[in-house]
Amino acid sequence: MKKLFICVAVVSAFSFASCKKDHTCTCTTTSTVPGSTANTDVYTIIDSKKGDAKKRCIDNTSTFTFGGVSYTSTSTCELK
Repeated sequence: MKKLFICVAVVSAFSFASCKKDHTCTCTTTSTVPGSTANTDVYTIIDSKKGDAKKRCIDNTSTFTFGGVSYTSTSTCELK
């Protein structure tokens, strides 16, 4: 019975541990500048937990307005 309890405890401990691994973040940038096209960038977030990788990826989402001109560039990122 004691051995069974130890085995169950060890298996439970492993099931609650978050694994660190590589995650892929995809960012798509669009612009209102005439003649521009959408660009997609893919990068890898190395050796991180999924929640941490998602935060780092989403933190790259941004919108910029250029000078006095009403051109806007928007970058939207998501974890794959």
